[in-house]
Amino acid sequence: MVTKSKAIHAVGKRKTSIARVWMKPGKGTIIVNKRSIDEYFLRPTSKMIVKQPLEIAGVTEGFDITVNVMGGGLTGQAGAIRHAISRALAGMSPENRKTLKLEGLITRDARKKERKKYGLASARRRYQFSKR
Repeated sequence: MVTKSKAIHAVGKRKTSIARVWMKPGKGTIIVNKRSIDEYFLRPTSKMIVKQPLEIAGVTEGFDITVNVMGGGLTGQAGAIRHAISRALAGMSPENRKTLKLEGLITRDARKKERKKYGLASARRRYQFSKR
């Protein structure tokens, strides 16, 4: 995490999505890939996932957040942004780190799609067995 001119930078990951977040003191606007959060995420659950660490830390209106996210789908991207914001808030103060750690937001979610194996139809599904 690098701080330049009071801007906090953090990186978060989820599945194949990578999010870079810059937080600076402000009114509480969230910009994702040069669009507002309401334009980028249409599902209310995705918006809730992104804002979750801010609500837990109690700083919903304190920071302007700029996000650059790429890879994966919208739900994975929302999880990556949540991870990055959590890491940035944890780097700011030890109290934030404790509360976010208890909620499990600092831990990177390592679940990914399992690879397809040879001799199988997909990762675990086998071809249909027939006696004759």
